[in-house]
Amino acid sequence: MEFHFVLIILGGLFAIGLLADAIGRFTALPRVTSLILLGVLVGPAGLDVLPVQFHEWFEFLAAIALAMVAFLLGGSLSHDQLHRHGRQILIVSIAVVVTTVFMVGGGLMALGVAPVLALLLAGIATATAPAATLDVIKESGIKGGFAQTLKGIVAIDDAWGLIVFSVILSVANGLAGNGVTAVWQQGLWELFGALFIGLAIGFPAAYLSGRLKSGEPMQTEALAIVFLCAGLSIWLEVSYLLAGIVSGMVVVNFAKHHTRPFHEIENIEQPFMIIFFFLAGASLHVTHWLELVEIVAACIFLRIVSRVVGGWLGGKLSGSTDSFNRWIGAALMPQAGVAIGMALVAGHHFPDIREPILTITITTTIVFEILGPLATRVSLRKVSQRQQHRPGADGP
Repeated sequence: MEFHFVLIILGGLFAIGLLADAIGRFTALPRVTSLILLGVLVGPAGLDVLPVQFHEWFEFLAAIALAMVAFLLGGSLSHDQLHRHGRQILIVSIAVVVTTVFMVGGGLMALGVAPVLALLLAGIATATAPAATLDVIKESGIKGGFAQTLKGIVAIDDAWGLIVFSVILSVANGLAGNGVTAVWQQGLWELFGALFIGLAIGFPAAYLSGRLKSGEPMQTEALAIVFLCAGLSIWLEVSYLLAGIVSGMVVVNFAKHHTRPFHEIENIEQPFMIIFFFLAGASLHVTHWLELVEIVAACIFLRIVSRVVGGWLGGKLSGSTDSFNRWIGAALMPQAGVAIGMALVAGHHFPDIREPILTITITTTIVFEILGPLATRVSLRKVSQRQQHRPGADGP
């Protein structure tokens, strides 16, 4: 592709980001939803006018955008935050993940879906979209206990999801007669390797960043932390999301002299997020999806119900208020890149069903990235309105 053409396309994408902002100001659509719908419009499922080279950028840009989001989410897990909301974060996140696995997996098998495919889709359904959730929270401007707890839940939710998905891969391999030991070893390496990388980068960053010149902007330092986490994790084949969350958590809890790396990432992440969400919409392909429409519809319905039920159950077990219990599950509807990553891993282990796994996952992901941010925004507003009428009602 000609260099000038690349620049023109990039300029156009950023202009589309401004258009999505404008749409969000005059309608009920969050920016994330607008960007994805515009991506669907110009992608293979719509007009199909986006150059094929931009689809090849998706994985690279997704890694950058999601690594930044993971670092910011780790920064929301400070000691003070965990002290105030830790019980809710832990209980609700576990309840939602477990409920999702049992309801989606059991429901699909009851509908006659093959057990291996049903289990894999149930594991993928546990993934959330921290990028979309964080973007909606930031865009709404709503603060308070519910928003802070929601940040903590989406930060740790995918960690539980990755653990559960590793277990499901082993069970599915056993049902299919494949080797289980190698899958367990890979799962453990992904989790503990990510933990090691996050700690190995987080601790030096906590003590060394912000010391060259007091008060100087720290964009270079912040980017170094995020890119090293993502690059090393991808190279060593571990979860860069988990590594980013761990490094962010270490920095926010041990860098007592500043918190500026998080502000610097917030200042520069927006261009990457615009392209990421737009290309996520443009990645939807319609090949063969009509053949799987019943399973797609079942996955969507079962995941919605499981989020609501799991959120309500987790809220009850953690002693949360009625409005929290009613809306936290809906706020956890978005689903994005983590799910697609899980689908790629599942397809690698089960090449015979790779096509249906990817088709179902990409389709349901697009649906939840369109409807999910709307549900998150509504949930934030409903709980915020309740807090205004009853100050402190929805605290931990």
